[in-house]
Amino acid sequence: MIKNKKQIDEIISKFIGKKGSLIPLMQEIQNIERYLSIDTMRYLSEKSGVKLAEIYGVATFYTMFKLKPQGKHIVRICKGTACHVSGANSIARSLKQELNLKDNEDTTKDGLFTIMEVACLGCCSLAPVIMIDDNTYGKLTPDSVVDILKKYN
Repeated sequence: MIKNKKQIDEIISKFIGKKGSLIPLMQEIQNIERYLSIDTMRYLSEKSGVKLAEIYGVATFYTMFKLKPQGKHIVRICKGTACHVSGANSIARSLKQELNLKDNEDTTKDGLFTIMEVACLGCCSLAPVIMIDDNTYGKLTPDSVVDILKKYN
């Protein structure tokens, strides 16, 4: 089921017929839906005339596209070398414990948070580092990340 059909129709009409517009079109739709469901991709295919296989191929090739619901807040945990040696694993464990996430889960049941491990956030002097949405937090401890999360509840 597609929640924001009217908004998606407006986005599609903006891009329809423009060569090379599939990726920005999919990005705008994902910004509204927070991910690209198979129903949304089917609808996009029907409305745009682009084959579903091509849309799905783009969605699975580029890591910026998500195929399952994402949380309202995205928590990126840096796993670069500086962060790793400064305790990134204990930060990740603390976050997962505080959010009641099991080993294979990355999004909270209430849809508020999604945790992602990233190769590097480019803030090595602040290691260990997380980003929540567009906000960067560094020099973290397992306890300090719990307090940071409370700002987003």
